[in-house]
Amino acid sequence: MSSMRGIYTPVTKLRRQVFTEVARLAYEGGDYSSRIEHIPYTIIPGEIPTYRESIFKERAIVGERLRLAMGMSLRRIDEHAPLSDGIDETVIAEKYYEPPLVNVISFACNACPETSVFVTNNCQGCLAHPCTAVCPVKATSIVNGRSVIDSTKCLRCGRCADACPYSAIVKRKRPCASACGMDAIGSDGLGRAKIDYDKCVSCGQCLVSCPFGAIADKSQIFQLIQAIKQGEVVAEIAPAFVGQFGPSATPEKMKEALKKLGFTEVYETAIGADLCTVEEAKDFLEKVPEQQPFMGTSCCPAWSVMAKKLFPEYAHCISMTMTPMVWTARWIKKRHPNAKIVFIGPCAAKKLEASRRTVRSDVDFVITFEELMGMFVAKGVEFDEVEKDDPLEDASTVGRTFAVAGGVAEAVVDCIKREYPDKEVLVESAAGLKDCRKMMTLAKAGKRNGYLLEGMACPGGCVAGAGTLLPIVKAATAVKTFAKTAAVDHAADSKYIQDLEHLEE
Repeated sequence: MSSMRGIYTPVTKLRRQVFTEVARLAYEGGDYSSRIEHIPYTIIPGEIPTYRESIFKERAIVGERLRLAMGMSLRRIDEHAPLSDGIDETVIAEKYYEPPLVNVISFACNACPETSVFVTNNCQGCLAHPCTAVCPVKATSIVNGRSVIDSTKCLRCGRCADACPYSAIVKRKRPCASACGMDAIGSDGLGRAKIDYDKCVSCGQCLVSCPFGAIADKSQIFQLIQAIKQGEVVAEIAPAFVGQFGPSATPEKMKEALKKLGFTEVYETAIGADLCTVEEAKDFLEKVPEQQPFMGTSCCPAWSVMAKKLFPEYAHCISMTMTPMVWTARWIKKRHPNAKIVFIGPCAAKKLEASRRTVRSDVDFVITFEELMGMFVAKGVEFDEVEKDDPLEDASTVGRTFAVAGGVAEAVVDCIKREYPDKEVLVESAAGLKDCRKMMTLAKAGKRNGYLLEGMACPGGCVAGAGTLLPIVKAATAVKTFAKTAAVDHAADSKYIQDLEHLEE
């Protein structure tokens, strides 16, 4: 888990400035082609560089971030193209997206070594020198009383680092690759990070782990605001929103704050979490172990894609139940048939899930909390001045705790126990794709038969998604506190359960 999460860094500041300026551009209108050319000078003013060796490079990187924030592709470095190239096609009131979702801005990348093992000044030249004893290829030796590693022999296994009593040997992996649970990040010919899109599941953990801000995903805020300016747009907001926008942004104020941005109505995505819980409980009871050895949860798209990609023979074991985002959108569509629907959440991968052809999602736009923060700033919404509106009271306690690792499985087991109090349900939860892969490997080996497996791509669950603003532990605590204020505790007691059969059509 990256130690940068929840810390306000210059990278965080630049990301938010970009989202704010794109939102402001969309709200204000005008000649987008000429206006976008000026934004890098607004974000990076003056003549003296602040973050890098050149102010021109700083502005160029901001320019690429602006393009990604409008859904456009990165420009080629070796060809001239204005910053506004292709902007006219983006001025639409529906999603605009040129794949891929997650992008490396190559000239912002530090070209960190993929993996390296090296001796620091902490080496004490000890008598034992266990570093030499454990090296399987004799790459470590003692020269003039100090440990030295021959990089031409080194396997980068890290055994010497583990054995050193002074922690004087360090195994260092580039942060983006370390955060990637799919081993999808390699290097291009110049040593810069390069994403293997055949492996990538768009979880976004690389982009929040890069200390150089070289990785970014594409946004839909520009087109969302075009839709808000033209007609009815209804928001569904994921339960991880609690606390993301500061202490003044209480759940009681969220509806009113979103309406100030132009949304016509606001609902909790946890409505869909309750429906998802009931359906997954039903699926588990019907299918495990009679039709399949185990069942994986459906709600995290990056986990679901990973499981099906790496373990295709067990793809049928991942629940086919619609995700909370999709259930909620279907539910909203019945009430607001002419509205466009936006999912506001912590997740980058949801941007792709909403477009999958296998399921009609009814979701027109997906934005993250960080992107929403840009809209609040652009519109001048101050939570201290927002009055409390109708409280969000659509969902159950367990529906809201979907946002925290372990919460989905807990909700499903709770639902099963309501009907079959004596039934034992075996559960394993994994958060972070590396751990999810280990869990699926054990399942493949037949060691998780009869289990309900909860997979979450982000360490800590949705509260650790790539689009969150809060430290993970703090976010998890805020969600659990909010969950306790729900009118009902159990998913099966949701007042919307009777809508289930109508939403599956």
